[in-house]
Amino acid sequence: MAEDENLTDMVWANAERFGGTVSFRRRIDGTWVDVTAADFAAQVLAVSKGIIAAGLQHGDRIGLMSRTRYEWTLLDFAIWAAGCVTVPIYETSAADQVEWILGDSGARAAFVETSAHRAEVGTVAERLPEVAHVWQIDADGGATAAVDELTALGADVSDQTAHERRREVRADELATLIYTSGTTGRPKGCELSHRNLLAEVRGDVSVFPQLLRQGNSMLMFLPMAHVLARAIATACVYSRTTLGHTGDVKDLVSDLGSFRPTLILAVPRVFEKVYNTAKQKAHGDGKGRIFDAAEETAVAYSQALDAGGPGLGLRAKHFVFDKLVYGKLRGALGGRCLGAVSGGAPLGDRLAHFYRGVGVPVLEGYGLTETTAAAAVNVEEGFKIGTVGRPIPGTSIRVAEDGEVLIKGDVVFRRYWNNETATKESLQDGWFHTGDLGSLDDEGYLRITGRKKEIIVTAGGKNVAPAVLEDHLRAHPLISQCMVVGDKKPFIGALVTLDPEFLPAWLNNHNRSADTPLTELVDDPEVHADVQSAIDEANKAVSRAEAIKKFRILAKDFTEATGEMTPSMKLKRNKVAENHAQDIEAIYT
Repeated sequence: MAEDENLTDMVWANAERFGGTVSFRRRIDGTWVDVTAADFAAQVLAVSKGIIAAGLQHGDRIGLMSRTRYEWTLLDFAIWAAGCVTVPIYETSAADQVEWILGDSGARAAFVETSAHRAEVGTVAERLPEVAHVWQIDADGGATAAVDELTALGADVSDQTAHERRREVRADELATLIYTSGTTGRPKGCELSHRNLLAEVRGDVSVFPQLLRQGNSMLMFLPMAHVLARAIATACVYSRTTLGHTGDVKDLVSDLGSFRPTLILAVPRVFEKVYNTAKQKAHGDGKGRIFDAAEETAVAYSQALDAGGPGLGLRAKHFVFDKLVYGKLRGALGGRCLGAVSGGAPLGDRLAHFYRGVGVPVLEGYGLTETTAAAAVNVEEGFKIGTVGRPIPGTSIRVAEDGEVLIKGDVVFRRYWNNETATKESLQDGWFHTGDLGSLDDEGYLRITGRKKEIIVTAGGKNVAPAVLEDHLRAHPLISQCMVVGDKKPFIGALVTLDPEFLPAWLNNHNRSADTPLTELVDDPEVHADVQSAIDEANKAVSRAEAIKKFRILAKDFTEATGEMTPSMKLKRNKVAENHAQDIEAIYT
């Protein structure tokens, strides 16, 4: 990578050499409208000139708080083109979180999506004197939308001035400051440079040559404030893969049907929901036996691919079920999906085999904000279910003596913003200490087994990694969230919450009223029997000493609003333990 490269180069390279290529399809009044590479470059330039005209200087931080939408990516590139730094904020963030991120980063300006976001920023504005501008993406109440306002504001800035500002930015300069949604304490600002993101983008494009290329398409529905979504969106721009955005997951199936992507990026929960919904619908329509047989065949077919290939009989069954079941499942994903990428949390082995058997391989990867998203990933030519793949090009991974995964390479972040202590703890001799436990096999495939800080030590001295059990339990359709407990206790227990989306179907299948309150279901024998069967299945993955012996079903789900989940849907264990101390105590009395 050259010292003078930066993330905006791809925008003008595409515009000059492939100007007519459809870089984006954006949703306008219910219709997908094409945006060419030349159109996008012109819009990025126009908005960047407005940012310059507003007085923002090279290196200034600018907050960006919005759902996933076309303007997110447009503004991200415009901020970079103006020589500034993007500071993403989840659109679900509370006012005190917004205040912390804008204040700690020293942001000079902020983009917000809605008037509600503007009002939220307004409640903390007096404590943020450095934030000189707040631009709103949606126009309402007579206000001018941010893109139009900045385009008009920058009309007198010459193209030459804007390009000079853009070209000043070097590879090792700060591109984005991402606040990791910490499971304990205040989020830490993670400094990612243009080099970090370019290394990630080039690594992704090189390992996914069939998925990330001109002519293919991807519909982004993960929050753009998450590093994984951001990296893959940037990789789409780089590789000229047509990118769409949707911020409303309630309409996701409809959007997938109309956009028809060839690549899907999601977290395991999405793949679990698609599978559970299809299974529940089949059972509800009296076709449960067909679905279950199709599921067994898909899993067996995928497993056979790793063991010399499926035999004639299995291929014949697979062919029949492809017509009856698998084609419909692929249709729910838009009908053109060549493959999917999963990250953020582990995907169960059975589910991975199921999707590969259906014809949509889910390529699991692993990384953190500090590694600019994926540091390792499974690829079509090198796919080992149960692992998170091999390191992406330019990245090295090793496992320390205590089992901790260490990562080195151009994707590894520079430092934590204003936090030298945390930086020294995490970065040593160029190696990033992830805090995750794992192992590497003889072929270089990485397997993640848990988090160092989450290890539970029972009263009997047994070390238990809760992630293995929790990942299995969350795959069950009735279970939304769970937390394994048992530190300094005689045995392992679990707190379990029920999935509100699945409950209506469960109640219907068990001849219960749809209005049955959750408070009644927590002690319901049939609910307990179903949860117990899920726990029995999860316990098969661990030794008897690590198995869950008792559990409690809670009347409320863990949510971001209660402070029990981060915006990226990770458990805040300390908060859950604090909120449900009595339930945990009841497991052991």
